[in-house]
Amino acid sequence: MSQHTPHELMDEFPEYRESIRDKKLSDAHFAKLADDYHRVNRVVHRHESEVEVLSDDHIAEIKKERLVLKDTIFSFLSA
Repeated sequence: MSQHTPHELMDEFPEYRESIRDKKLSDAHFAKLADDYHRVNRVVHRHESEVEVLSDDHIAEIKKERLVLKDTIFSFLSA
């Protein structure tokens, strides 16, 4: 089994740790984006850890979705 580091939001944006916590509590839309990112990220991590096998096309779609969510979250954080 290969080892992969999960891409958790706090690790992706360490300079925004406090903002992420605050926005998750105060902004329902941001909280949903963070939850969606976490859900999608778990799917990718399970695939990369060989816990769950997905087709190449499906994992490519999921990774694109994660990237879009990450970009959207960054837009919220950097505004």
